[in-house]
Amino acid sequence: MSQQDSAPFVAQCTETGERVEASTANDVVEFYRRRHRLTGADVEWVVADHPAVTQAPEAGDLGPVLHALDDQFERGIPVGIVAAATSKQGWTVGQTLDTLYELRMGGALWEPRDDHLRPV
Repeated sequence: MSQQDSAPFVAQCTETGERVEASTANDVVEFYRRRHRLTGADVEWVVADHPAVTQAPEAGDLGPVLHALDDQFERGIPVGIVAAATSKQGWTVGQTLDTLYELRMGGALWEPRDDHLRPV
């Protein structure tokens, strides 16, 4: 596959280095869920080529990232986009999903549809 044809989202297992190339960021989240269920391993981003990820804050906690992304997604922010954006701060997919779960259970986020979030 040439550089021009390459997938916009690429991630790899932190333990085995197995890579996934995906057309959506949420496909990477599904890859993480399968890897984690089978091996307990986490996944880190290699490439996340999406304007929302590029424009997301590079520092701070998850709150500013969510609010910046929320302006760009009327029907909810794809969880994979959140995970890709937080990778700019060194977070893995698993770390992001764990934090999102805590925020959801605490009432700071709601899920208008599967794997899409909105801040309250």
